[in-house]
Amino acid sequence: MRIDAYNKLSKIYNTSSVKKTSKSGKSSFSDKFEISQEGRNYQVAKQIISQVPDVREDKVREIKKQMDAGTYNVGMDEVADKVVSRYFNELV
Repeated sequence: MRIDAYNKLSKIYNTSSVKKTSKSGKSSFSDKFEISQEGRNYQVAKQIISQVPDVREDKVREIKKQMDAGTYNVGMDEVADKVVSRYFNELV
């Protein structure tokens, strides 16, 4: 790169001069944050769901009792239906 060409370009575009900007007075606007009604509903629903336990202890307790007693039987048709429905629901 030729230095003299750079110097000529800097003179053309006045890159060496620095211009100061002046501050304007007080701004007359402010930022505003609003949450839509749908967003509020979502927050309420999320709080309610967070209070509900992930595991239904009563259901687990009932199944454990049935397994211990040897009376817990699940039909193969029910298992196959669940496997197929979950497989196809994940693909969608």
